[in-house]
Order: sequence, then C-alpha cells, then structure tokens
Amino acid sequence: MSTIAVGGAGSAAPWWQPARAPREDARPRVAAGPVAALEGSQAAFYALVAFTFVLLLSPQAWFPVLKLIRIAFLAGGIAMAAHVMERTAHKQAVTPSAPEIGIALALVAWSTITIPMSYWPGGSIHLLTDQYLKAIAFFWLLATIINTPARLRGLAWTLALCAIPLAGTGIWHYLSGHVMQTGQDGLVRIVGYMGSSGLTGNPNDLALMLNLIIPIAGALALSSRGAARLFAAAVAFLSMGGVIVTFSRAGFLALAATFFMFLVVLVRRKSGAAALALFLVALSVPALLPKTYVERLSTITNMQQDKTGSAQGRYKDFGVALEVVSHNPVIGVGLGQDMIALNQYRNGPQTWRSVHNVYLQYAVDLGIPGFLLFAWLHLLCFRSAWAVERRARKDPAVAQLQPLAAGIQVSLIAFLVAAMFHPIAYQFYFFSIAGLAVALKNTCRAEIARARLVTAEANLQLTPGGRTS
Repeated sequence: MSTIAVGGAGSAAPWWQPARAPREDARPRVAAGPVAALEGSQAAFYALVAFTFVLLLSPQAWFPVLKLIRIAFLAGGIAMAAHVMERTAHKQAVTPSAPEIGIALALVAWSTITIPMSYWPGGSIHLLTDQYLKAIAFFWLLATIINTPARLRGLAWTLALCAIPLAGTGIWHYLSGHVMQTGQDGLVRIVGYMGSSGLTGNPNDLALMLNLIIPIAGALALSSRGAARLFAAAVAFLSMGGVIVTFSRAGFLALAATFFMFLVVLVRRKSGAAALALFLVALSVPALLPKTYVERLSTITNMQQDKTGSAQGRYKDFGVALEVVSHNPVIGVGLGQDMIALNQYRNGPQTWRSVHNVYLQYAVDLGIPGFLLFAWLHLLCFRSAWAVERRARKDPAVAQLQPLAAGIQVSLIAFLVAAMFHPIAYQFYFFSIAGLAVALKNTCRAEIARARLVTAEANLQLTPGGRTS
C-alpha cells in the first residue's frame, strides 16, 4: 500500500491512518508551492472535462465538421500531455501509486499476451486498440488528474449535466413515437441517444449510463444547498424517467438496486424521514407505468412470456458460455471473440450474439485469469470508496467527500447488477466510475496531506525561531 510522506523522517503513514508528529529536527519549511503542486495541471483537468462531454454527448454526430479535428482524441491528448508536463516539471510521479491502476494494466497486458491464441487475432487487436485501450486511458486520466474535492465535484457535475440531454432525448423519443420495431405487439423500444452512434445509441446502453449517473446526481443533491440541490435532484429524477422509457429490464433492475442503496445511504446519514418520504413516493410509481412496461418487466421472472425471444436466448447463452470457459479455462478464446466461440458451441442456428454478462465475457475471452482480474478491480474500487466514506465520517479534513463516496459506491453496485445482463466488458461504462473511485481515494489522500502541511506551517509560525522567511 502506498504512503504519503509529508515532512521529515518518521512522518510517512498509510493514507487512512492519522499523521505521526514530526521530530523537532525534521520540521518542514512550508509555503504555498507544495500545496499547489499537489493539485496538478488545471489545463489537464479542463481537457478531461471536455473529453467527458465529447464521450457522452458525441457532438461530432450533430456537427460532422468536428470529425475532421477528432475532438475526442484532441481533448484526451491535451489532458495527457498537460498532466505529464506538470508532473515532470514538479518532479512528481506521473501515475499515483494505486493497486487499481496496476490491475487495469495487468488486464491490458493479459489481453495482449492472449492475442496470438485468439480465435481471430486481427479482431482482438482491433478491439484492443480501437476501444479497450481508450477506456483504460480514460480510467487512468480520471484516476491521476482528479485529486481535489473541487475537481471531483466538477467531474460529478459534468456527468450530471450530460445526463440531461441523454435522458431528455430518450423521453422525447418516447413521447414523439421515435421507436424501433419489436417482435411483440404493443411493445415499443425507443431509439437511443444519437441512434446507432455514440456510447448510448442503444436503449439498453442509455439506461445503463443513466443508472451510473443517478447515484452521482443524488450525491450532489445531498452535498449541495439551495438551487444547486434542487437542480441535482431534478437531474436524478429526469434520469430515472429516462431509464424507464428505455423499457430495459436490466435498466430496471439496476435502478431498483440504486433506489434501495440510496435509501440505505439516507438512513446511514440519519435522514430517515427523507428515506421514508422517498419510499412512499416510489410506491405510487407502478400505477403510473405503461401497461406494456409492466408486462415486459414480468418476463424477468417468467421468460416464456417474452415473445421477442431475447430473454430465452440470453439465458441459454449463459450455459453455452460456461461450456466455452470449461474448454478454454486459462487463455480463453481471445479478446472480444466470445461471439465467434458461442456460435461454435451453440446447438442451433448462428445468431452472432455476445454473451450478455460482463463477467462471463471476461471469462470466455480471457479465461479465468481475466475474469479474476476484472472482479478484483471491481472489488478494490468499491473498497476504496467505502474506505473513504468511513474515513470521512471521522475526519473533518475529508468530511466533504462522504456524499460522493457513497454515490460512487452505489454506482458500482448499479454496474454490478447491470453487468449481469450487458455485453459491455471493454467499453467506457465501468471504467468511468472505477476511475472516479480511484480519484476519490487520491483526493482523500491529498486532502489529508494538505491538512498536514497547513498544520505543520501553523506549528512553525507558533514556534520561536521557526517563522519562514
């Protein structure tokens, strides 16, 4: 576990433990410079915010001229370059010491090692370079650039603002009848944000992204005051409406898990009255839902009622995927090759459908090692957010981090539920929230270091002969 050394010898301690007092002969000379250096590059952060907007809202789809300058690549490149230059100039580590980053890099390394044994090496290389490395890079940017409460809240507000057009577009499509054809009479599925393009072009993916943002918006509502609190709450409720109109069963399950966990958060914060009021409001929601939506949800427990056949097909694929894993337990079939492998093992017509389970995707593609690495990464991110929340309850220096720590935990749980029904192992969804979890830990660590620096400076000012020049 990494430590933060502030001051002289004997002052280093794990980030979750209180600081040890420095020796008399090892008092640091403290000025504004060290504190500012801990924050890093502002340009890198602003570029990261711009990259997040581009990633979620795909402005190049609205304005094709933006494709010529590759705005996503430009924003991401600026963020990386500014961060590396700033850290190098201050002779600081470019990447913080975090086991989560190491596990993510191990996943990339294992994916690369298995490519020669892949069912289709060319396809694995394309997925690695065109999608997976970009998601890992975004995870790294979040985990390294965000290290102050202001930046953490700034990125949280960025996600909340992005949820407005995402959810609003979904609701508008539903109300205006912009829907897709299904195999069931009376069942409509809206077209996702920007149709088939972008991160949320599929209605299921739209529901997933909104479910990951809802806890963040809820955390902003808990930690804000006045108009900002009302705005964040409105974003959360708008996003819930966006999830419902997608008619996504996985989206509903993730939303239900989010709602339950949010009630737990309110109870832990001793806001039992608010939790009870929210629960009573939720009881009235089923009466307002469209009949076809309720019928679709009923297929979660009774798959035979699903006339589209998707529930039955996905359930059978789980068994087929386990068979593939049993025949390829170590190397797997190659990054992104579960679709080809499942077709070979199915008894029936080829469907060219991925297994709709993130953990099985990793197990099929990268074997048991890939599955364990990803599960370990997910667990560590959750534990980091949980540890920060516990520390924030006791330490005034980081108390302001408690709502976002709870929100990130809920988002990770929402992903855990949704991951059981989505084939999105190598996309940005998980790595967006995982990066925030690491950023949260780094912010907690940095805030504790800043508090120690301020305390050390105050002690110097009070000590005879210790005044800095």
